[in-house]
Amino acid sequence: MLIDLHTHTFMSDGALLPSEHVRRAWVKGYRAVAITDHADISNIESLLRKSVPVCRELSAAWPITALPGVELTHVPPEHIDRLTKLARSLGARVVVMHGETPVEPVPPGTNMAAIEARVDILAHPGILTEEEARRAAELGVALEISARRGHCLGNGLVASLGRKFGNTLVINSDTHEPGDFLREELHRKVGLGAGLSEEEYAQLCRNSETLLERLMK
Repeated sequence: MLIDLHTHTFMSDGALLPSEHVRRAWVKGYRAVAITDHADISNIESLLRKSVPVCRELSAAWPITALPGVELTHVPPEHIDRLTKLARSLGARVVVMHGETPVEPVPPGTNMAAIEARVDILAHPGILTEEEARRAAELGVALEISARRGHCLGNGLVASLGRKFGNTLVINSDTHEPGDFLREELHRKVGLGAGLSEEEYAQLCRNSETLLERLMK
């Protein structure tokens, strides 16, 4: 069953209520889903005040784990460490950082600042250097292979550097619309399409399991 640690509801730019969002993930065959709506200093407190209790209630009601989190997005690199700590103090189980990508003007320096802040996942970092990949491996920051159109253009680079430096790689959907949720076969195709071997893809799935266990502690 799938684990997806990067998705969005209508609390930012997604389409669904959290309840419908988590329900659809369960019906699709997910065992865990993180709600990681876009956040900066303007909304991080109000966002987590809503999502933490909602995720707790939905996890109790249905046989799926819903984790509250945030995706820090387009924030100044010098703010990332402070916002990461703040998110965790407010109950975020997952802190995702919107990485430097070929399709959006994310501030240069975001990747390394997020890695040094020890976010949980650096999302779709399609503009990734060897130095950043090496440091992410050292600090245990997971790198995302993305199923999201546009952001997936960098998947080959992420997979290649991940192989070279022994990074923890995970696949996430970056769901915004109902049709973005993955099925297991598409999840596999995203991994193999990034250049992973079957063995590497199997390890990636184990990575998601291990990361989920860590985040739930």
